[in-house]
Amino acid sequence: MIDQEGKEYIELNAFIKKINLATTGGQAKNVIRSGEIKLNGVIETRNRKKLYHDDVVEYAGKKHTVKI
Repeated sequence: MIDQEGKEYIELNAFIKKINLATTGGQAKNVIRSGEIKLNGVIETRNRKKLYHDDVVEYAGKKHTVKI
């Protein structure tokens, strides 16, 4: 997807599914809202938070870098 400034992004819930931390949108939503996800070191609870290239998502002690 592309934001208003022309930058490519992926929403957090879609990224969670893409890297197989959840198999359904409902599971992704629950993982995110539980407060177990960190985005660039800060807890993130917004399902549709926009992630950009090189953002770092952390879950269960593992870090995943966004590559768009």
